[in-house]
Amino acid sequence: MTAPDPAATEAALHTYRPDLVPVFRQALPGAQAAVLARLWGAYAREPLPGLVGRRTEGGRLVCALAGGHTLAGPEAASRPFADPATLALTLDGVPYADPATLFSALAGPDHPFAVELANSVANLALARAAQPAPDPTIPLTATLLEQSVVDGHPLHPGCRTRLGMSTLDVLRYGPEHRPVVPVALVAVPEDRFLHTGQWPDRLRADGRILLPVHPWQAEYVLPAYPDLRPTGASLTAEPLMSLRSLATVDGAWQLKTAVDVQMTSAVRIVSPAAVRNGPVLSAFLADLAVRVGGLALVPETAAGAVLVDGEPSRSLAVVIRRPPDQLAVPAAALAAPSPATGRTLAADLAGAAPHEFLAQLVRVLVPPLQALLDLGVALEAHGQNTLVVFHSGRPESLLYRDLGGIRVSPARLRSHGIDPPPVYGDLVDDDPAVLRCKVLAGALSTVVAQVVTALAAAYGEEPDALWRTVAPALRRLSLGTGPWPIKATTAMRLATDPLDDLWTDLPNPLEAL
Repeated sequence: MTAPDPAATEAALHTYRPDLVPVFRQALPGAQAAVLARLWGAYAREPLPGLVGRRTEGGRLVCALAGGHTLAGPEAASRPFADPATLALTLDGVPYADPATLFSALAGPDHPFAVELANSVANLALARAAQPAPDPTIPLTATLLEQSVVDGHPLHPGCRTRLGMSTLDVLRYGPEHRPVVPVALVAVPEDRFLHTGQWPDRLRADGRILLPVHPWQAEYVLPAYPDLRPTGASLTAEPLMSLRSLATVDGAWQLKTAVDVQMTSAVRIVSPAAVRNGPVLSAFLADLAVRVGGLALVPETAAGAVLVDGEPSRSLAVVIRRPPDQLAVPAAALAAPSPATGRTLAADLAGAAPHEFLAQLVRVLVPPLQALLDLGVALEAHGQNTLVVFHSGRPESLLYRDLGGIRVSPARLRSHGIDPPPVYGDLVDDDPAVLRCKVLAGALSTVVAQVVTALAAAYGEEPDALWRTVAPALRRLSLGTGPWPIKATTAMRLATDPLDDLWTDLPNPLEAL
């Protein structure tokens, strides 16, 4: 499988973007440090293979490994959202600055995860190298703000992994490179297509369904289905924060497409459950959101998949969403640099009042999620799925998108007199702990904690000072009590079944105040 490392990426740049070669070289040490810090964070908090104990010695964290080995480094660099300019860890006293080389030393040469780490470093360095200078005249559109999350996943060391994509593919399709792409329309006989919701009239022609297919998928996967051919027509679109999700430039749709590429821990197909759940569950949750208040859904109006051997294909499928009709900022973008100024977007929005900004963000974010959880629906409210609507520069309300990771408790819903619709796949769960984990790990351990970290760095404040501002509001809610779970992304990747959710706990920052 294609997975360019830094050397292969630089070689490709000599052919396709020679102007980026010197900038890529300059960005490489910082990208290595950023990915290494994410890996170090996993050793600090996750149940990783071969890890037998941890201790702190002054400002250093020391991890005891199987076989009597020792991994050590700065404790501060292991904290969530750390992004040091430089970093080296020592394995049995030998320093390592490159995460792939370190993991090869830990787990053996050519370990598959080492290959992923090298690819993540290469793509992260490329992403940083390709960023234009801040432009105060540039319109801050919703798509551009999504694309400003250059560093990808804030905690996963595979933050920029794209296994299966060449460097040229990444340049063509990665949102951090701001491309405009043609989404192929593939004609499918109606009797070979399963869909839910209202399939758009624009995506029908001559008695056939027109399936939007990501251009990478059309080039590399579609040829395996010789009976399906592109029509020659296409939709012009721009990738959103997730490479496989695109916004059509005419503003009509957002498309969640299938792309058979591993990004972070998963190959980004569209499951049959997502096709069956999408529009029905979307309409149900939209009604619940009105009942809760302060929250709306980005509706999934249609979803469909080609039937292959009588079953919905995960590789030839799409979910169609209706875009928001107001400017909505993904929560992850609040901790990213603004394309206009280069400063953290949250700091730009907060101005001289970071504490007031944070307090309003928490007031907008947490109560609706808590209210939905009480009814029996746990939204996976991390920085990509959670959108904040602003008014006059202040958070006003929430939008939520992507139902693939939520959990629904039929028992809890029925206890409130609410009959849930049929739900397919693994979305059904009546375990209160599972439901709480979903919400808390996204909304507090990730979104709020990342914004606190970003604001503290931007204003030169201690994070505790910002946590004190929002502690009373969080303590009034059950979500604010006890340890805070966070997804163990590296342990999940190294597990036998990498698709199962694994969790670990972080200290609740409110309890230290």
